[in-house]
Amino acid sequence: MSISIAIAPDVQAALDAGRPVVALESTVISHGLPYPHNLELARAMEQEVRDSGAVPATIGIVAGVPTVGMDEVAIERFARTDAQHRPSKVSRRDLGYVIAQGGDGATTVAATMALAHLAGVQVFATGGIGGVHRGARESWDMSADLTELAHTPIVVVCAGAKAILDLSATLEYLETSGVPVLGWRTNEFPAFYSRSSGLPVAQASDATFVARAWHAHRALGGAGMLLTVPPPAEYALDRVVVEAAIERALRRATDEGVHGPAVTPFLLAALAQETGGASVRANVALLCQNARVAAHIAAAIAGVL
Repeated sequence: MSISIAIAPDVQAALDAGRPVVALESTVISHGLPYPHNLELARAMEQEVRDSGAVPATIGIVAGVPTVGMDEVAIERFARTDAQHRPSKVSRRDLGYVIAQGGDGATTVAATMALAHLAGVQVFATGGIGGVHRGARESWDMSADLTELAHTPIVVVCAGAKAILDLSATLEYLETSGVPVLGWRTNEFPAFYSRSSGLPVAQASDATFVARAWHAHRALGGAGMLLTVPPPAEYALDRVVVEAAIERALRRATDEGVHGPAVTPFLLAALAQETGGASVRANVALLCQNARVAAHIAAAIAGVL
């Protein structure tokens, strides 16, 4: 049995011509902000990519079809979610099931990487990757994003791992898996909402350097690479404030018996409440910034810069 991937005409034309393409995930549309803010964000990210000289390819499963380059109708349908209709949240393990169902699926980092690679896209922009959860020594809770990075050759441009995670353990896992972690004009791993974490990374000064490192990494048999971009200074939150808010949110999750896949959305919602919405504003700003940086990286890899 073969699975066909629907690739948008403008995305396919860019790939055929060797022009830069940037993959974007659809989970941020269906499981992120409420409507219409999620639709506005999806459009804004695509426009950032276009304005920076690349072609955006928002990825999802549309009526059972893996799609690289969702059209406006599909993006709007994914954005207009309610209790009766919400696309499934799809990680790598869920792709086959949702395709067999013929349903809509909003792809996470791991699933977006998988489909982007199958289509021939080399660069992907997102907010923050999943990682090793706090307390993973007891729960074994770790994101499939990490294993996907270890096996799938994509440059993932992000603001580090989500701040609710164990950042140190996440970096340790990436190192063990042979995944290079670069800092965009910084030698410190961003903490998603905050510009610093106290954890060191190798600094990348410009897009041309990232492209050279990527080509060398691939030539030596490497898989994924992480380029971490600090959030815009004007939206970044103080790390101490964020940590205190996360600790309170974790206690609430424990008290309310939240566990498994429900933990991350619960903590992110609680953090938004704790920070008076500042975490949401930072998230939107860094997503748009990452899309812009990713477009420059894709152009450098394609030899346009």
